[in-house]
Amino acid sequence: METIYAVGRRKTAVASIFLKKEKGKILVNAKPIADYFPTEESRSKWMKPFFAIGISNPELTYSGTIKVVGSGTTGQLGAVIHCLARALCQTLPESAGVLRKQGLLTRDSRMVERKKPYLRKARKAPQYSKR
Repeated sequence: METIYAVGRRKTAVASIFLKKEKGKILVNAKPIADYFPTEESRSKWMKPFFAIGISNPELTYSGTIKVVGSGTTGQLGAVIHCLARALCQTLPESAGVLRKQGLLTRDSRMVERKKPYLRKARKAPQYSKR
């Protein structure tokens, strides 16, 4: 079996995947992906790359281990989706058009703006007093 390696990023989260085309489990940080992202909404989000290429039950076709670090749950979920889409694009090059059209191969570059000196947050200035 050939192992596919891909990296996905979102905010400050970085996810790397080793994907094999064999029946098995998809693990995130040594936990099943359904336990790592337990909500129904997050389940539908990480399944989106598989649904886009016509795979309804990915654990019957693929097995993989994902390591994700940084950010929070939303950023980590976005990074996992990005790395899954990139790995599927390597296994099935003809699916790249479908994945790109749904925006799954595009890296979401939005990040938190840094705090500037003399400001309370990134842009919030202290209250101005005329007198």
